[in-house]
Amino acid sequence: MKKVIMITGASKGLGKALSLYFAREGYNLAICARNGDALHNVKKEANMLGAEVLAIEADISNSKDVERFVALTEEHFGAIDVLINNASIIGPSPIPYLIDFPEQDFEEVLRVNTIGPFLVTRRVLPTMLQKQKGSIINITSEAGATGYAGWGAYGISKFALEGLTETWADEVSESGVRVNMVDPGEMDTEMHERAVPDCDYELAKPEDLTAVFGYLASDASSLITGKRFEAQTFQLEGSEF
Repeated sequence: MKKVIMITGASKGLGKALSLYFAREGYNLAICARNGDALHNVKKEANMLGAEVLAIEADISNSKDVERFVALTEEHFGAIDVLINNASIIGPSPIPYLIDFPEQDFEEVLRVNTIGPFLVTRRVLPTMLQKQKGSIINITSEAGATGYAGWGAYGISKFALEGLTETWADEVSESGVRVNMVDPGEMDTEMHERAVPDCDYELAKPEDLTAVFGYLASDASSLITGKRFEAQTFQLEGSEF
């Protein structure tokens, strides 16, 4: 039986690259995004690769959307084996310094980037705990490990997400469910272009950063939890894991 992987923010960038990668690897997909048209294009591509795909237009910062997305996935597939909390926003572009950051935008970034993963994980986790098996992967950032001027609410949201990852991992330790995080590094995506509009150096392609996700989704990482991985380093040193 094919494993089922749930990926949020799957309509573009890393989320799209991961959806197509796991479709090639033989997974069935439950994907969501706020842009329904782009999401369904990803569904079509994944279908052509042999995956069965449930694509739901949803905003993971909204608890009702999270409930609808997860409930429909469980109804359709029965269970979720892997969750990748990928959906993320940066807020205003160019990113203002915190002293000038609009309160409403600050709140929205934290709601999508931190509260969203909390809501999705909380909803998915009970079934994983019942099965005593599952992998949860959160997408973090270098800006979530070191504070940088000009990365505003985005960086702060990722600091919180790293703490959330470590806390979940400790709370479910010994359960068979593992919770890890991946820093993909700077990538050639629309989000990076909005964050660094004057970027003048080469960036990694999202489709070249999938190896660590394959590892964390697989049974090979069944004893790994509460860890932080750097996707671009893993690509070069994957044999160490």
